[in-house]
Amino acid sequence: MQFVPFEDGIEVKGQTVKAVVDGFNTFVVLGSAYLLDEGIGTPARNGLVNLELEGWYPQKSWLLCLQQIGKQLGDGLLMQSGMAVPRNVALPEGIHDIHSAIKAVDVSYHLNHRKNGRPMFDLETGRMQEGIGHYGYEPVPGQRKIICLCETPHPCAFDHGVLTAMAQRYEVHARVVHDEKQPCRKRRGDRCTYVITW
Repeated sequence: MQFVPFEDGIEVKGQTVKAVVDGFNTFVVLGSAYLLDEGIGTPARNGLVNLELEGWYPQKSWLLCLQQIGKQLGDGLLMQSGMAVPRNVALPEGIHDIHSAIKAVDVSYHLNHRKNGRPMFDLETGRMQEGIGHYGYEPVPGQRKIICLCETPHPCAFDHGVLTAMAQRYEVHARVVHDEKQPCRKRRGDRCTYVITW
């Protein structure tokens, strides 16, 4: 299901939150207003939001912001915001092709969230905390295809954007398609399935 945190007390790094502003392109004041309406960041004189990029914000507020954007402006802006995430967030090392990029999405997702004051992925130990769901990675043998099951509280259009940006960073002509035959968080499912081809 979309927009509902899996656990209380989860926080999102400011770099990830900034993707909302970037997703609005030239309408950054509007993107800023959505964040400010949910108590994320502080207002600047020019109408933009001040965000601490290394700071942390409540996931619940972040999801409410995405929900309002989707309700009032539609999936297009949610997808654009998702596409801005890989430009803003910390990514693990060792990404060199589309396979390592899609595999790294789940690690990056956990690096940019924290629980009980600690990032949900420890780069030194490789340990991942549960509580925010996952981005799956399932390569199809012998084909230029990856199946990605997304079990996150994000809207499906947002995750579609995240996966599209990551895939196209390493394969310019990569295509990400939401599998409409599978469960969907928009239809109260617990996950969405995306098929990535190139």
